[in-house]
Amino acid sequence: MTKKTAKERPGKAGARLTMQDIARLAQVSTPTVSRVLNGSPLVTEETRERVMEVARQHGYAVNRNAAKLRHTRTNTVAVMLDFGSHRHGAIGDPFIFELLAGVSEALSIRNQDLLLSPPGLEDVRAFRDFYQARGADGFIVLGQGTRDTMLRELGRSEVPLVVWGAVAPDAGYCSVGSDNFLGGELAGRHFLRAGRRHWLFVGDIRHEELRLRYAGLCAAAKDQADVTVDFLPIASMAFHATADTVTAYLAAGRQPDAVFAFSDTAAMAVTGAFKERGLAAPRDYSLVGYNNIPPAAHFSPAITTINQKTDVAGALLVEKLMQQVDGGRARSTTLPTEIVVRDT
Repeated sequence: MTKKTAKERPGKAGARLTMQDIARLAQVSTPTVSRVLNGSPLVTEETRERVMEVARQHGYAVNRNAAKLRHTRTNTVAVMLDFGSHRHGAIGDPFIFELLAGVSEALSIRNQDLLLSPPGLEDVRAFRDFYQARGADGFIVLGQGTRDTMLRELGRSEVPLVVWGAVAPDAGYCSVGSDNFLGGELAGRHFLRAGRRHWLFVGDIRHEELRLRYAGLCAAAKDQADVTVDFLPIASMAFHATADTVTAYLAAGRQPDAVFAFSDTAAMAVTGAFKERGLAAPRDYSLVGYNNIPPAAHFSPAITTINQKTDVAGALLVEKLMQQVDGGRARSTTLPTEIVVRDT
């Protein structure tokens, strides 16, 4: 048998260090090294510093995937976006990315990895299989889209799940979102104050959030005999799809004097379509968007919108998911909902 050279021996220059080598060099046990590398609180600060200094000096890198396999948890959260509601799966609404940024920041504070929209998760079985295979500790879904029925079924399983969207007491899953019905009512009251009588809602009411906004708008008009509420379905949430649909609606001879758009981005598309026909807000019509994204305040004209306090949404979504991962129950939360009146 050939003797190992000094270069090949563990712990020597050029060799790949093991935890046993680090333990020997730091004069601690191998289990102590493991605890340090995995962030265990059961180690004194002095010992932690000594072990980490040895690891840094010798270029030791923790294999995070292997570490995950040694633990019950993966320390990974899967975040699902609603690509299906956008043309060709391209999401252009900055609101979604504001939410995603908040979730990402909250996960990083907890030292959790973010796995963005794993492919193939289209039904309850796929979600369950991914969870049971330890692909993630749980799921945060940003936008119910048209998947409410599937999410309700998933909510009855053992899979940790939190959804950004409409909050319903009978949903069976934990959700965080604004009071969409109230948002619609607030838009309607704004139109009434402006003396508008022919209202249009722009959006796909197969989405539970948007259905509730439309219902709230109709409720505001219920006791107004001279107010009509029209509905314009949008096949895709993409900007150009919205603009083209509104352009075709106006070309057919219809001219509402108030428009409630499903988002601020959609409200911008509406503005462009109306402008092509020589119509401007607030002179010819009133306009309300939703989400209060930063560009809405700087758009010309500045867009009146429904604000839903998304600055705390990311932290709430992560907190409620972690409660479930830890074996607890998490209650749904409705965020404060208010109208921000601007130029339109």
